[in-house]
Amino acid sequence: MTKNKKDESPQTISNVEQTLSRTEQFLEDNYKVLLTGLGVIVAIVGLVWLGRMWLGKRSDEAQSQMYQAQKYLEMDSLKLALNGDGNYLGFLDIAKEYRLTNAGNLARYSAGICYLHLGQFQEAIDMLDKYSGKDKVIGSLAIGAKGDAYVELGDVEKGLSLYIEAADFAENSFSTPLFLMKAGELYELTGKFSEALGLYERIRKEYPESTEGSTIEKYIARVKLLV
Repeated sequence: MTKNKKDESPQTISNVEQTLSRTEQFLEDNYKVLLTGLGVIVAIVGLVWLGRMWLGKRSDEAQSQMYQAQKYLEMDSLKLALNGDGNYLGFLDIAKEYRLTNAGNLARYSAGICYLHLGQFQEAIDMLDKYSGKDKVIGSLAIGAKGDAYVELGDVEKGLSLYIEAADFAENSFSTPLFLMKAGELYELTGKFSEALGLYERIRKEYPESTEGSTIEKYIARVKLLV
């Protein structure tokens, strides 16, 4: 008669019993550590969830404050946009009070633009340096705005390098030709006509449909006479 199950050897049974015994001993010796580790994991998950809830609420608050500040910026009421009107916060307070939110980050960029238009160029640079360029287009504009501020302060070389950086930061048909043109004009002003020609020709080749591309031929013709 054939057996349905092979007889287990005493050695096999002994090995299994030893393994189970070691496992039980390990759990007994380390259960406090294991429970603590599990508790830490649960706490971290809970904190992440609560943090997201808190940030979401703070972000909604910041967005409602930003709306009015943005309206003031569009109206060229730059000081109200920066400092608020007593009922709504301005960009400076939004950037400070909601610094961990996307709206707080955007407020730093907007505050820098306000300072730039108010002629407070160092303040513009300081604020724009604090902006984290998550959005490629706005990040490009922030770099270019710093270039404007440095040029206004007389640091043409720094402005030039920032214009080139802004042009290449997020290549697109809006900001790239804009900053290539600014850099080209600065090259012309400093007598570097070959460098200016190179940028103008890049605009003609890569961005012919842009605003700058529509008038670039006259710039190319002018600079070719000076190279």
